[in-house]
Amino acid sequence: MLTRLENKIPPPLVMVISAAAMWLIAANTPVAFLATLSSSLYWGLIFLLFISGLGIGLGGMLSFKHAQTTINPLKPESASNLVSSGIFQYTRNPMYISLTLMLCSWGVYLQSAWAWILVPVFMLYITRCQIIPEERAMQQLFGEEFEQYKMRVRRWL
Repeated sequence: MLTRLENKIPPPLVMVISAAAMWLIAANTPVAFLATLSSSLYWGLIFLLFISGLGIGLGGMLSFKHAQTTINPLKPESASNLVSSGIFQYTRNPMYISLTLMLCSWGVYLQSAWAWILVPVFMLYITRCQIIPEERAMQQLFGEEFEQYKMRVRRWL
């Protein structure tokens, strides 16, 4: 079943679907998560997670643009360069970390502990249906260079 979903749904759309599902869960469960935080700490945490996600994602996109390679996650086989500089020195998947941090920001905003269940579900889906197929494509395209990169840099963080 999951094999048919590999590289089929754009990851930002998966995030939006996950965010909508989080909202549905939050709308139907008690609000209690982070209720003891002051308003400034609550909004600061939302802002910090969102801006961190945005910055990491933009860093990844700029690295791809600088390397003049594709940013299209649905066609990893069209990559022309293995990007291992910039943010890619620290993580192999900054754009997926970006989407995850934005979902975390949304989870804080919703204040529903139950809604947070979808963050690891999102990560598992992205790993299985997006990252692993991308890694297979990178292995075919870049061989030993990609193998060395995988040994140096973690998949997520």
